[in-house]
Amino acid sequence: QVQLVEAGGGLVQPGGSLRLSCSASGNILGTNAVGWYRQAPGKQRELVALITSGGSTNYADSVKGRFTIARSSAKNMVYLQMNSLKPEDTAVYYCHLYVRDSWGQGTQVTVSS
Repeated sequence: QVQLVEAGGGLVQPGGSLRLSCSASGNILGTNAVGWYRQAPGKQRELVALITSGGSTNYADSVKGRFTIARSSAKNMVYLQMNSLKPEDTAVYYCHLYVRDSWGQGTQVTVSS
């Protein structure tokens, strides 16, 4: 299984921005589908954004226009740029590599004043 590592979470005020990153051992993120998921306390894990192997992207309705998923093949990383953050975005965010069914350990995002 591939080890994924998320980074970039933290505490931010409403309206602020964060950029999450997902890295992996081996050059695998640049050419495979990767998703960002989140799980808030007491809620099920949900898909936030997805980038396919061909570079197409999809977003949950709740984050459209605010979040952007992108990858750097050269750096073997996938990013989630989160703008205009809201308190309801508070959750642990995970990246997922579909081809290996691998998950990272998650990074906490807290949106609060």
